[in-house]
Amino acid sequence: MNRLWVRLTLAFTLITLVTLGVVAIMANMRAGEAFRFYLSYRDPWRYEPLVQALALYYKNHGSWQGVEVLLERWQEVETILQQMTGMSQPMVGRMRGMTFPGGSRVQLVLTDATGRVLYDRMQQHPGRRLTPDEAAAAIDIEVGGKVVGRLVVALPIQSAILGPIEQRFFDRLRQVLLAGAILAGVLGVLLGVAFSRTLSAPLQRLAVAARAVANRDFSRRVEVGGSAEIAEVSQAFNEMAAALEQAEQLRKNLMADVAHELRTPLSVLQGNLQAILDDVYTLDKAEIARLYDQTRLLARLVDDLRELALADAGQLHMNLQPTDVSQVLRSTVAHLTPAAEAQEVKLTLQVPEGLPLVHADSDRIAQVLHNLLVNALRHTHAGGAITVSAIATNEGVEITVADTGEGIAPEDLPFVFERFWRADPARSRNEHWPGGSGLGLSIAQSLVKAHGGRIWAESTLGKGSTFHFTLPLANAQSASTKAT
Repeated sequence: MNRLWVRLTLAFTLITLVTLGVVAIMANMRAGEAFRFYLSYRDPWRYEPLVQALALYYKNHGSWQGVEVLLERWQEVETILQQMTGMSQPMVGRMRGMTFPGGSRVQLVLTDATGRVLYDRMQQHPGRRLTPDEAAAAIDIEVGGKVVGRLVVALPIQSAILGPIEQRFFDRLRQVLLAGAILAGVLGVLLGVAFSRTLSAPLQRLAVAARAVANRDFSRRVEVGGSAEIAEVSQAFNEMAAALEQAEQLRKNLMADVAHELRTPLSVLQGNLQAILDDVYTLDKAEIARLYDQTRLLARLVDDLRELALADAGQLHMNLQPTDVSQVLRSTVAHLTPAAEAQEVKLTLQVPEGLPLVHADSDRIAQVLHNLLVNALRHTHAGGAITVSAIATNEGVEITVADTGEGIAPEDLPFVFERFWRADPARSRNEHWPGGSGLGLSIAQSLVKAHGGRIWAESTLGKGSTFHFTLPLANAQSASTKAT
C-alpha cells in the first residue's frame, strides 16, 4: 500500500531492526571481550606465593634492581622458597594455568611504588603506566607495611578459555540480550505504527475536507492540530475554505443582483413593446425615447460589469504617467456643472496653486471623480452644495468630494463600496438621477486601488457625506520604480 502511514511504519521498523542488530552485535562482542578480561585477571589470591617471593626479594635487596632474573628463573626461586619457608607443595601446582620459561603463557607485569612498569614479560614495554584493567587487577607488594610495588599476573585474553560454568553464564547473557532485542523491536514497531498513524491522520482529514471543498462544500473545516507544519497547513486550508466560501457567497449575490438589475430594464422594454404591438401605446418619438433610455441603462450596466471584471482580473488598461490632477478636476467639474445647476445644487472646486503632479491615468481619475460626483448629486436635493477639493499630503494628493445631502446611516457606511449596494431606496429617489447600476462606487474603488491609492467615506446621517481618495506622487512613484 502506497500510503504515508504504511511507509512511515516500514521506515521506523527498518531503522529499529538495523539499530537493534548493530547494538546486539556490538553488545555481544563487548560482553565477550569484557568477560574474557575478567577471566584473565580473576582470583588474584592464587598468585600470593609469587607476591611473597617478590616482597622477600625487595626486603633483602632494598630495591627492585635485578628482579628480572628472579621472574625469569622462577623454578630456581621456588626451590629457594621451599628451603626458606618449608613449603611442601610445589608453587607451580598451586598457580593453575601458569607456565614458565620454555613456553610461558602468563603475563607478568611489575611496577615500583610510583606505578612505573619495571618488568613487562609479554609486551616488553618497561617504563609505561598500567592500563585501567591492569591497575584494577594489580596486587600490592608490601614490605614493613609500606607498598613498594605492584604485581599483575594474567592470562592473555586469547588464552582465557571459558569453562562449562563460564560458558553457561555467557550463553544466558546472550539469551537475555536476544530477548531484550526482540522485545525492543516489537515495541519499536508498535510505537512506529502508532506514531505513523498519528502523523498521517491530519493529512487524511485534510484530504477528506479537500474533496468536500472540491464538491463545493465550502463550509468544511479541519481541526488544527498535530505538528507545527501540519497545524500550519490545516490553518491555511481553513483560511482558504473561508475565502472560497465568502467568494462563493459574493458570486451568488452578484449573480442575483445582476439578474435583478437586468430584469428591470428588460421588463420595461418587453412590456412597452408588447403594449405598442397591442396598440395600447402609439408608436411615437416619446415612447421610442423611453425605450432608448432603457437600452442605455442596459449598456451602462454591461460596461460597468466589464470594468469590474477587468479590474478583478488585473487586466484593466491603465496609461499611467505624470498627471496634473488639478486640470482633471476642473474638466470633470465643468462637465457636470450644468447638471448640478439644473438640480439647483451648488458645485464648487477648491484646488490650491502648485499642486504636485501625480502618477495616474487622467481618464481613469476623471471616471472616479465623475462617479463620486454623480453619487453626490443623486443624494443631494435642491438647495444643497457639493465641494470638490484637493490637498498635498505625505501619501501624495488627497481629493475630497463633500456634499450636504441626506447622508449615510452608520450601519450602512461599511457597505457603500460593495457592488449593487444601495441605501434605503426611499431616500435615493431623485428625478434628475432616477437610479444607477449600483456599481459606480465599486468601480471608483477598483480604479483608485489600481493606482496604488486608497478610498474611504465619512458621513453623518442628515448632514451629508464626504468621500476621500489618494493618488501617489509622480516623483515618488518614479523613485520607487528605479529602486525596484
